[in-house]
Amino acid sequence: MKNSRLLAFSVFAISFAFCAISQAQQPRKVPTIGYLSVLSPSSDSARIGAFRQSLAELGYVDGQTVTIQPRYAEGKLNQLPKLAGELVGLDVDVIVAGGSTAIRAAKNATKLIPIVMAHGSDPVELGYVASLARPGGNNITGLTHLAPELGGKRLELLKDIVAKLSRVAVLTDPGAGGHAPQMKELTTAAPALDLELRPVEVRSGNELESAFFVMKTEHAGAFVGIQVPTLDRLRDRIVRLAAIHKLPGMYPNEEYVDSGGLMSYAADIVSLFRRSAIYVDKILKGAKPADLPVEQPTKFELVVNLKAAKQIGLIIPPNVLARADRVIR
Repeated sequence: MKNSRLLAFSVFAISFAFCAISQAQQPRKVPTIGYLSVLSPSSDSARIGAFRQSLAELGYVDGQTVTIQPRYAEGKLNQLPKLAGELVGLDVDVIVAGGSTAIRAAKNATKLIPIVMAHGSDPVELGYVASLARPGGNNITGLTHLAPELGGKRLELLKDIVAKLSRVAVLTDPGAGGHAPQMKELTTAAPALDLELRPVEVRSGNELESAFFVMKTEHAGAFVGIQVPTLDRLRDRIVRLAAIHKLPGMYPNEEYVDSGGLMSYAADIVSLFRRSAIYVDKILKGAKPADLPVEQPTKFELVVNLKAAKQIGLIIPPNVLARADRVIR
């Protein structure tokens, strides 16, 4: 009897050991991150590079402890729903989307997979979240590049550098998700600065040259470019045409200024992509998007390009230069 009990115990112990070894040998599931961009790989390289670096600092190495599945629309916005659907079909654990149009495509593709906004316009006004502090029972959270004072500050800076400025063109695409919130900021601020705004539509690349012709013929003294994907993919052409027409431009992010544009006052978009990795980390560790407040930028940077100013015959006043966070000489 005693021997039989010892034998049973031995069999149980051996079985338990084999189960433990088997479970230990089973590979852990490597999380998959979907990355949805409206841009091309080359024009998006700084943004996804910052995202990857931040992930690595948090312990996620692409191809080892995490898999990143990027999808690029390359400026073809009608491709975003298809690309978002591909990521959903891959059953990714989280989707990172940059820009309001990409966020909307991801939102329409899934109500279950968490979505992190790497940057976007007012997500409350666009209906993506219930509020910034409490996104609500949906699957979206992340970062916005807008703050209430941003539009007014951009117009104020243009008045500081352009003598007797009275009319400002607004280069935008009304079909893009971020158009309405940004126009609202500008139109609210313009009357107090005694400025008239003239929206100029650019829905595709073949409308860009005619848009600059309209700005000049209607005697706009300067223009503001809105943060929308249509313009982002035309960045270099916009900067070049502004120089040709000698038209001062206030751009939606410093990437334009680094490409030769005159001036930007904005949150650092690349920095927002870096911070989006923190949201991904929290979600992969079990946090729900509804419990993660949407983050607004708290610091905006003024970047001025003196080379661009000289090219269009504009002198930047010393008081503006003194306020600049970065000056390209």
